[in-house]
Amino acid sequence: MVNSPFQQVTIGLVNPKTPVNVGGIMRAAGCYNVDNVCYTGKRYELAAKSGDAQYDVDTKDAAKRIPLVGVESLLDSVPDGATIVCVDLVVGATPLPLFIHPDNAFYIFGPEDGTIPQQLIDAADDVVYVPTVGCMNLAASVNVLLYDRLAKTTQIKADDELIKQSRDNNNRTKVKHWLK
Repeated sequence: MVNSPFQQVTIGLVNPKTPVNVGGIMRAAGCYNVDNVCYTGKRYELAAKSGDAQYDVDTKDAAKRIPLVGVESLLDSVPDGATIVCVDLVVGATPLPLFIHPDNAFYIFGPEDGTIPQQLIDAADDVVYVPTVGCMNLAASVNVLLYDRLAKTTQIKADDELIKQSRDNNNRTKVKHWLK
């Protein structure tokens, strides 16, 4: 799936806490063609000062290709023409399986240990949640949302060449069809 100017995806994170989650989000951003990731708060920056540990889960080095930018305000960082979609366990939200993704989306996720502030929920065009029993990890939530977006698109290249490009170097496995 390749994003055009009319299909842009930005992830906004409200004061993320752990470098591992941000690294997982950057890996997901690379897998699902996210254009930008921005975050508020200082917790991530403080935790990330311990070195490059935040990218241990980003084995495809997406963070080297996709901007990860600290911002003062997510609302001031909404790309032109983007639809704001908050993703959180919020009463009245739309279940993700029923949600139709906008072409130009700015997805906002809350922190690992909190929720999206009411001000952002009120500014959102849509609020969705992933129907689970309990809450998911932040990076897992981003992955599920981005996969749902991909699964609902008709503009995906889905063939063996995509598999060959996407898999790790140590994976050369093929499906063997047995004849009867």
